[in-house]
Amino acid sequence: MVKIETVTVENPGELNLILGQSHFIKTVEDLYEILIQSSMSIKFGLAFCEASGVRLIRFDGNDQELIDLAVKNAKNIGCGHSFIIFMKDAFPINVLNAVKNCSEVCRIYCATANPLDVVVAVNDSGNRGIMGVIDGATPLGVETEKDQEDRKKFLQTIGYKR
Repeated sequence: MVKIETVTVENPGELNLILGQSHFIKTVEDLYEILIQSSMSIKFGLAFCEASGVRLIRFDGNDQELIDLAVKNAKNIGCGHSFIIFMKDAFPINVLNAVKNCSEVCRIYCATANPLDVVVAVNDSGNRGIMGVIDGATPLGVETEKDQEDRKKFLQTIGYKR
């Protein structure tokens, strides 16, 4: 039997985060290097849940508040080989391809600043695995031509489109 539950990610500042799965203890060092090299101004904390051996939550980062937030959420999610990264002064779009290309990273579940629930399966042994995520809220409709114009203007304003 498998029990399904949801875990709400605590993200009091609506920070950007990346939730993923990897396969090796070296994940912490490699993700740290990827993030620190991405920007001179990035602040981040990351936590990784080991799935075998001593099964510790490994962590690193350059901002203690974000490290603590990552560790707290990793404990709450409690799924082996999962990792969570919280960041300030950077966006997932700035680091996501490098994170996905990390040799230990198997999957990215989401990159978001939205309210987030993690769908977790728990087996008879009490072991847990991430099944998926509920990221943000349900759409309210389909964009109009005006909405498309507004989207393009917004992207120009933040420098992603000319």
